[in-house]
Amino acid sequence: MSEEKVVPFIEHLVELRKRLVIIVIAVVVGMGVAWNFSNDLLHFIEKPLTGATYLTEIKKTVYAKVKERAPALYSHYKLDQEVNVPQKQRVLNYSAPLEPFFMQCKISMLAGFVIVLPIVFFQIWLFIAPGLTRRERRMVVPFISAATVTFCVGAMFFLIIIWPVIINFSLSYESEGLQSWFNISAYVNFCLRLILIFGLIFELPILTLLLARFGIVSYQFLAPKRKYALLASAIIAAFHADLITMFVIMIPMYLMYEISVWVALIFGKKKVSVPEDMPGQAA
Repeated sequence: MSEEKVVPFIEHLVELRKRLVIIVIAVVVGMGVAWNFSNDLLHFIEKPLTGATYLTEIKKTVYAKVKERAPALYSHYKLDQEVNVPQKQRVLNYSAPLEPFFMQCKISMLAGFVIVLPIVFFQIWLFIAPGLTRRERRMVVPFISAATVTFCVGAMFFLIIIWPVIINFSLSYESEGLQSWFNISAYVNFCLRLILIFGLIFELPILTLLLARFGIVSYQFLAPKRKYALLASAIIAAFHADLITMFVIMIPMYLMYEISVWVALIFGKKKVSVPEDMPGQAA
């Protein structure tokens, strides 16, 4: 490798280290802010443990319609027992010293990361800005705003829609000989990991926008691969829960890919067409 190539590579590494240090410092500060309401966040993710979620209300509405229009069917399958299931006060458990403290640290760290997302994305923008045109650099505010909003939307979508479905499905296995006993580490780690995954999934259109502007991906490249994206979404979702939950996870994943395809079409780098020689022009 020539000296001219080594120097720019080292400069890129130095710049990357600088951005990473700033991001780490920002996350630590955000973690300190989030520590004050970390217990409230823990209580929020504990709510589905009661078994009462939006799914319960949907089930009651559907069963009420069944009772009204098909009372024999309602009585045969004893749907009244599922509608009138009493709520249980389940709690998280821990079995190791300082385990709740470390879980509080993890919750605070992720919450702090979300708080400082604008700073994180601004540092990412500063790192890639030298490869952008002057016009593209003016898009810094829309980029930071869109990236922050999409991550938060993905995280909230998981917490409000997906998380209750997963816990509700887990609790459905309870019986006289099988009772749930949730460990706080397994419960919180599973939740935080999926929050991060869904936040990143919703970033896919923004990532596609950047790659399309650089000419790395295009509509012509992404569009024919829809079937593979659908298959990949189904495979990833199949590892999580039952058929219903699989679709609840798979649909937003594939939807993000579909949005990315259209983002590449609308905002991708346009190919410059070379005009053909005029008739009669010398070769």
